[in-house]
Amino acid sequence: MVKEKIGVLLINLGTPGGPDKTSVKRYLKQFLDDPRVIDLPWLIRKALLHLFILPFRPAKTAKAYAAIWDQKGSPLLLHSMHLATELQQTLGKDYQVEVGMRYGKPSIPSAIDKLLAAKCHNIIVLAMFPQYSSAANGSALENVMQYFDAKWNIPGLKILPAFYRDPGYIEAQAKLIQPYLNKNPNQKILFSYHSLPARHIEKSQGCATSCAMTAPCPAVAGDSTFCYRAQCYETSHLLAQKLQLSDSQYTVAFQSRLGRTVWVGPDIQSVMPQLIKQGTKDLLVACPSFVADCLETLEEIGIRAKEEWLRLGGDTFTLVPCLNAEPMWVQTVADLVRQ
Repeated sequence: MVKEKIGVLLINLGTPGGPDKTSVKRYLKQFLDDPRVIDLPWLIRKALLHLFILPFRPAKTAKAYAAIWDQKGSPLLLHSMHLATELQQTLGKDYQVEVGMRYGKPSIPSAIDKLLAAKCHNIIVLAMFPQYSSAANGSALENVMQYFDAKWNIPGLKILPAFYRDPGYIEAQAKLIQPYLNKNPNQKILFSYHSLPARHIEKSQGCATSCAMTAPCPAVAGDSTFCYRAQCYETSHLLAQKLQLSDSQYTVAFQSRLGRTVWVGPDIQSVMPQLIKQGTKDLLVACPSFVADCLETLEEIGIRAKEEWLRLGGDTFTLVPCLNAEPMWVQTVADLVRQ
């Protein structure tokens, strides 16, 4: 009798099929038409998307993708598939690992199809977003549930929670950062996280309703359990502890804002000038809300933020790569799955 395999579904955000305008437009249309991403009434979302975003943004975004595109394809997809390959080898023949992207290919449904075809009657789902947000984790998990909504037979599903304070994740991040810190102990460390509209936290019953979002968040507890900002600050605090950093040695900022609505801050574009005024010249940037290098890390931070830092008068700007398929990260994901 053949032993039944356990399915492992790794979910990430997604990527266009190429760095050209047509592919990017197709990707942005799927991404930004998600009501968990642009959480506005249907008619307003459609008007915003088709009248103001899709006619203009794809060309600019395609140029950004072209600046970081690998000869073999999308960095996010390449790193995700590499992680899956290494994880498969680590977990062994009793598991089958597949990657599903919320937007673009390979899609979440196509990944689940492969797991079901392999007779995986139990599937472990891990959204690769360390800090929980409805726009990322919520949307990905909803897509999984929508797939099975139309199925007669539903396998055993185990959805793993956000891992923003998982000891293995913190350890892997810290070990990745430490060598860069050792090269120049005088560097200021900036932990940069993907931002969100402030209303997303309010809708999650987070602490935004009683928080001006100008000071660091306290530890996650009670009403702040689903507060994305609080989870980001907790990750930062734990990393600082592991790296033995004082409060003056690091700071937190948020990136990737879109539109004119109020977003979670402080914004990286306002933090960098403040650091320059305080006398910081050497900046070390890590992006703990991304586990795989992508447009937001390689282009937004690695190219544009670096150019801005040097223009402001900074001397050095170093970007720490994401966890990607580092052996310590592969082992951490394996531990999460086995638990």
